[in-house]
Amino acid sequence: MRVVAILAAHNEERFIDACLADYAAQGVETYLIDNDSTDRTVEIATAHEGRGLIGVERMPREGVYSWRPILERKAELARELDADWYIHADPDEVRLPPRGTGTLSEALAEADESGASAVNFLEFTFVPTIEEPDHDHPHYRETMRSYYPMLPAFPHRLNAWKQQPEPVDLTASAGHVVSFAGLRMHPVSFAMRHYLFLSHAHAVEKYVDKVYDPKEVEEGHHRARASLSAEAITLPSRKELHEYRGDDHLDPNEPLTRHPSFPTPR
Repeated sequence: MRVVAILAAHNEERFIDACLADYAAQGVETYLIDNDSTDRTVEIATAHEGRGLIGVERMPREGVYSWRPILERKAELARELDADWYIHADPDEVRLPPRGTGTLSEALAEADESGASAVNFLEFTFVPTIEEPDHDHPHYRETMRSYYPMLPAFPHRLNAWKQQPEPVDLTASAGHVVSFAGLRMHPVSFAMRHYLFLSHAHAVEKYVDKVYDPKEVEEGHHRARASLSAEAITLPSRKELHEYRGDDHLDPNEPLTRHPSFPTPR
């Protein structure tokens, strides 16, 4: 079975190499939409061509971050790439198969055989802490081991789906929940590690320095991020979070409904 993860990136040189390598190891091909990166994202990514990466295309940024055209293009690609399953994905994520099911591709094949047409992922968010604030280096996965389960609503990351005869909708949920007629969600949610940011400075670069599409902000999107200041970003204490002991031990209990590092939007 052919599975393709469709990624979009802007200045993701910290994550893109490991991301593409992970998907290849999981039997998943990748396609990259580069949203006018100014760092080494594309250079690093193209080294994976022929090793899982099947294409790179540029989407102009035009000075602002607009999520709607990116999601619309991902939905188009899900009709053009001729895969059996697709994953709407970001470079700062690690998608995982359930324990004992082999690779992610094999786990999605089992979901397909069971009659499911979409799979949800439980999000486990990894962040720096007051005690260990800086992980902005290539070995962040080894050193940043504090996390919390993130679940504002269920399903929260229903964004792997089987090829459909008609276009799917990703925009209604800002990419979190795919929508199409006759959707059958697999009863078992897979897991996903999400590396939200690696240091306070990285969070400022990733969220505060970003210019959001004013039309999307006016429509009510990006509320927390568009008004975020560097001073408002805080780090939780390690004592408040779970300690990572391996993928088989990710703890979904007592999930949070918002990211504690960001203030509640008004």
